[in-house]
Amino acid sequence: MLKNNIKDIFFQSSVATICTALFKRGLRNQFIQGISPLNPNLPNMVGLAYTLRYIPAREDLNALEVFKNPKHPQRLAIEECPKDYVMIFDSRKDPRAASAGAILITRLMVRGCAGVVTDGGFRDSNEIRNLQIPTYHNRPSSPTNLTLHQALDTNVPIGCGDVAVWPGDLIVGDQEGVVVVPSKIIKEISDEVKSMTIYEDYVIEKVRNGSSIKGLYPLTDKQEKIDFENWLNINSNND
Repeated sequence: MLKNNIKDIFFQSSVATICTALFKRGLRNQFIQGISPLNPNLPNMVGLAYTLRYIPAREDLNALEVFKNPKHPQRLAIEECPKDYVMIFDSRKDPRAASAGAILITRLMVRGCAGVVTDGGFRDSNEIRNLQIPTYHNRPSSPTNLTLHQALDTNVPIGCGDVAVWPGDLIVGDQEGVVVVPSKIIKEISDEVKSMTIYEDYVIEKVRNGSSIKGLYPLTDKQEKIDFENWLNINSNND
């Protein structure tokens, strides 16, 4: 379970800042490639990962009738993804067939899931865009997933947009895209991101007022360091 204070930090952080915090720890490849939000006007998406893995469909095993089975992995995933988790699909970066459509995404929304991510595509994308749940995909795709994707495993390690995702990793999305934070360092990254966001807010304020970035960004100038410390003290006293 993600603690509320940690969740709040990520709700207020950019994916770019999180990527830099991860890079400081040697993690270079945590940004899911090739996807974008259907509705960039929604707040940040923050939640732990619940995964579904697709493999290439084989015609003799993936007829339309498989959906009649209540234990079909895709249907199970939609009903079992926990509240406040992000449902994330491994569609092998193949958007030629949909990972899911409006009915399934609506079900996830009603069940209280935090968001939905695929490195493939969604059908009914215009309907999904108007739902109050953050969604990210490669591009719209009308054909049913059965034409190309066979749902195989739920809540197992997957690849999504060239990023390894383990169940329980933290998934954060904003207007630019989605980043994956390994579960073991969520608290550590939240502390770093909080500090970085405060500093970046300070830099933006200085630059808007005409300051050069020299010695400020990064913070290498002695006087700039003193000014920043003074700014921190003033603002912490005002909180």
